[in-house]
Amino acid sequence: MTSPGRQSSPTRFDDLPTSAAWRHHHGGDGFEVAWFHPTAQGVSIRGATSAVEGGGLWHVRYAIDVDNQWVTRRVEVTSLSDYGSRRTVIDADGHGRWRVNGRHSAEMDCCLDIDLESSAMTNTLPLHRLYPDLGILVDTPAVYVRAATLDVEHLDQTYRRLPAEAGSYRYHYTAASFGFGCVVVMDAAGLVLDYPGIATRSA
Repeated sequence: MTSPGRQSSPTRFDDLPTSAAWRHHHGGDGFEVAWFHPTAQGVSIRGATSAVEGGGLWHVRYAIDVDNQWVTRRVEVTSLSDYGSRRTVIDADGHGRWRVNGRHSAEMDCCLDIDLESSAMTNTLPLHRLYPDLGILVDTPAVYVRAATLDVEHLDQTYRRLPAEAGSYRYHYTAASFGFGCVVVMDAAGLVLDYPGIATRSA
């Protein structure tokens, strides 16, 4: 069974910590930090990742605002890399319509989440929004932002919730565009503990 789109299920994860950190190890070596600030409108997330990948260096900073239903509403991403210094601003109306640097992007219509190549944190966004029941497969297409170039593209992805182990949430994740799949382990607050081949929690 596949369940697309926005749902009204309440979040059943524990409260987010003030901050979190991850070690990245996909094709290189990197480190990510993020801070979470509840607001009247939802949650404001600020973070950064620095990495060495394929012989190149990049540093990405992000600011993500989600509403009280965990739908992404505004994203600002800046990068410093061999491509130079770049900045991308993405706004959403909360119903699947997106503007990238002020221009409507029809390719992203019907997405409700942002996914940053540079971040393990962004995997928590669709799960907080949907909190799928055990065994249910959910389609969570996302606006995907590349790390070094900040190129923006549509990413098809799915999550299926698996039985918990050792008090941790487990989801089978797929990204068909990349031919990738794995079991992602989350903590009680819905943040990545282990993203096989990608990142592991450090704090």
